[in-house]
Amino acid sequence: MSELKQTILAKKAALAEAISDKLAKLSDDCANVWPDADKLDHALEENINRIPNCHLLYAWDVNGIEVSSMVQPDRTDKNWRGKDLSERPYLKNNLPFKGIMLSSLYWSMYTEKQCITALQAINRSENLVGFIAADFAVNDLLKDTKLSAPDMHWQQFRGDPAVRSTVFMQTRSQSLLDEHMDEVLHTFHSLMTEHGVFHSKIHFSSGRCSFWMLDDPYNYRIHGVDEIVNPEICLAYPMHDYPKNAQVTPAELREVFKQFKQLRFADDTIYLRSASVNTMNGMLGLTFSCDGSHYMSVQEFLEKDLAFWVGSLGKTEAINETKKNVTAIA
Repeated sequence: MSELKQTILAKKAALAEAISDKLAKLSDDCANVWPDADKLDHALEENINRIPNCHLLYAWDVNGIEVSSMVQPDRTDKNWRGKDLSERPYLKNNLPFKGIMLSSLYWSMYTEKQCITALQAINRSENLVGFIAADFAVNDLLKDTKLSAPDMHWQQFRGDPAVRSTVFMQTRSQSLLDEHMDEVLHTFHSLMTEHGVFHSKIHFSSGRCSFWMLDDPYNYRIHGVDEIVNPEICLAYPMHDYPKNAQVTPAELREVFKQFKQLRFADDTIYLRSASVNTMNGMLGLTFSCDGSHYMSVQEFLEKDLAFWVGSLGKTEAINETKKNVTAIA
């Protein structure tokens, strides 16, 4: 299971734990007065402020028809009594016969907010008669949370199948950037170690690049091939000390660029099309001619040699073997 899925499940589990007992008690109160709409409203009004972050409560029967009003902390809207809620997103899933179930996130047409609905079954004489719906706005649920750390391990993504299916019909074209590869990579190293560039992306095939600056991280600079191959591009960027909290050393960065060059020229069919590197989080990205993409830490990348990407045989044999199985890179 991915870290993203684990984070989402953990947040939903915490919500369920915080509200389950209160919704269970409210369910008993509603069962005792079912289906009297006025008495249901009173029960919902008495309990809405006892349920953390709940901004809307309502009750509906097993056919999806709303029985109660729409009850909010500061108002009760009786206009919704008798409305058909059967098309609501959460009703397209299996509903709970006991206890609660949390919906997926959706856009509420009533409150015009992104929300999650907790559904609590209402049972009377051991018969399911309806449900309580408790809506929670996402911005309320997340107001006290912190951003989790990103996933830093190697991740591989397959690209466009149409590109992969025609990869052996193409040949790498020698670009102007390719002709000046050593000078360009030297310039990139200088910009990233002496001029405050912390993230760069190089499009080798189209001959352009993007830079993100330590002193201006919310904007990025784009340069075409004529500017990239001009070593005087460094004059456009002020000097800047290399950040002490960078996750990549200047020496490691130089080795990264050397491997970029190897992957660019390893083969005329399977070759590096674009690459990015970030010195502050220590991550880099690679996209190949077969449209496959890889993301990994700089340290993990430097542990892999050319044989990892094109095979463990001799160069010619390795390339032929790779062409039999493009998925190794794609």
